[in-house]
Amino acid sequence: MSNYTNKDVALYFDSSKCTGCKGCQVACKQWNTLYSPLGLNEQKFTGSYQAPLDLNGQTRLVMTFGEQEGTTKKSRPVEWAFGRKSCFHCSDPACVEICPSGCLQKQANGIVTVDAEKCIGCKYCQQACPFDVPKYDEFNGGKVEKCTMCYERLENGRLPACVQTCQPEALQFGPRDEMLDKAHKRVDWLKNRGYQKAAVYGEDELGGLHVIQVAKYGKEAHGLPENPQKSSLLSLSKLAAPITGIAAAVTVGGLALSFLAGMGYRRRQVNLAEKRQEWNARQQARADELIADRLQKDAAEQNSQNDSK
Repeated sequence: MSNYTNKDVALYFDSSKCTGCKGCQVACKQWNTLYSPLGLNEQKFTGSYQAPLDLNGQTRLVMTFGEQEGTTKKSRPVEWAFGRKSCFHCSDPACVEICPSGCLQKQANGIVTVDAEKCIGCKYCQQACPFDVPKYDEFNGGKVEKCTMCYERLENGRLPACVQTCQPEALQFGPRDEMLDKAHKRVDWLKNRGYQKAAVYGEDELGGLHVIQVAKYGKEAHGLPENPQKSSLLSLSKLAAPITGIAAAVTVGGLALSFLAGMGYRRRQVNLAEKRQEWNARQQARADELIADRLQKDAAEQNSQNDSK
């Protein structure tokens, strides 16, 4: 077992050292074999150096480009607030909590991994994530896509691909407490040089994140939500606690979602009840398989309890 898989770890991103080269973004694509359009003029200019503009089913990491007016108009008319949008690997991950199939799992080192074979394409995690991170690869059977911190590399004692490729060492990786200490020292250094809005992000948000960021110009400038909160959908999922098995969960969850639909609830384009209707035959079959398996286990457990009496 690698040192990276048996202790609490974190990725460290220092925006004050980032040059916006996107080498990490390319490395992520290459290591994870993620598709990019290569045809003539397929990548249309959007008016921003940020590309693509958001995560998608074939992009797990996007470097964000924020512009603001510089402190001195002559020598520095524009200041770039580079940011990093990807999974934050929450200590208390909403995606894992709401996932009905076990596709998303939090590992012992704090990293949230994906087992695509278990994904049924329900998109509940996309609805629940406070950072709007999980996306779905519609060209690969509708499977969930998000950063896994290159967990297979960590298991073999290697750094995540993005960290290994970062030339200015804006990205680093190691024990979480060490990354936090490094971030606080860097913020103090920046404040002593006039960047009074510099801040550490990820220390306490949502119980602590496993991506620690140094926001040179402040959280807002780098696109970081000030006070991220879990989706209210999780409160509804708790109504369907597995005390009486998944059949009760489906019933109560269905009633709750129907209630939301009646209220006209919208988080993105559609509510969960409508999304469920979009499942294809494979997704429906997989869901039925999981339900049947859970009911069988519940029945066996109940019989065992009756026999012990």
